[in-house]
Amino acid sequence: MASISQLNVYPIKSCAGIVLESARLLEHGLQYDRHWMLVDARGRFVTQRQLPQLALVTTALCDGELIVDAPGRAPLHTPLDPSRLAHAERIDATVWSDTVAALDTGEQSARWFSDFAGVPLRLIRFDPDVERTASLKWTGGAISPLRFADGYPVLVSSEASLDDLNARLAKRGVDAIPMNRFRPNLVLSGVDAYEEDYVETLRIGVEGGEVVLRLVKPCTRCPIPAVDQATGAPDPRWPNEPTDALSTYRADPRVGGGITFGQNAIVIAGDGSSISVGADVEVDLRFAD
Repeated sequence: MASISQLNVYPIKSCAGIVLESARLLEHGLQYDRHWMLVDARGRFVTQRQLPQLALVTTALCDGELIVDAPGRAPLHTPLDPSRLAHAERIDATVWSDTVAALDTGEQSARWFSDFAGVPLRLIRFDPDVERTASLKWTGGAISPLRFADGYPVLVSSEASLDDLNARLAKRGVDAIPMNRFRPNLVLSGVDAYEEDYVETLRIGVEGGEVVLRLVKPCTRCPIPAVDQATGAPDPRWPNEPTDALSTYRADPRVGGGITFGQNAIVIAGDGSSISVGADVEVDLRFAD
């Protein structure tokens, strides 16, 4: 039987995640996942693609606040409740091809991140009154809201897939890498390597019912998996790994030959439920496209 071995949320897009034992799942993903984002002076999203040192920015959820920390910086506090930003300036923020009105968290947070990164940045929060949805092309017409995630509410991977990749890296003389390079929300144990590529739905047992996730699109990979999340920079010995290894066997014609690892999912049932590490997962395979 498959089960959940990891749950992770990433409150600020492209900053460090938080490992959880349980998490509330909403229709737009795990609670507080990618509710905040950094933007440049044009309002365009900024990630580890441009600033790999963002991996060193850690977050915690405590007493109604998001607490942000980084080496050499005093902690930054910003409210979890978006209603406390009701009078904040609205910023038109762009993530990939989507532009939405977002809440500016203020000058203090802008200075904090700008000083840390060495470039002008602003920290924005998703406005829950704004609608952003996943691509209908991949959801089969299902309306799936999301926050500042790249394109879908939940990212799923598996321990076996990472084990297989690390075995391939070892043959190339490259050190093993941890799962945090791929920044998944939900990690499965008890499935075969890359079995998630062929999964239609995941059914997770919860109190009083079940959560149903539909896996809808392979996750194409940018250079971020090459960033060591512990150092905020690629390993100088292998600056293009694991991308180079993945390119030898993970090109997927469904996404124009893009290099993939993990699967994007949408929430079909169980909105508002709490899911936990160790929960059993029933895997329904897709046998034909």
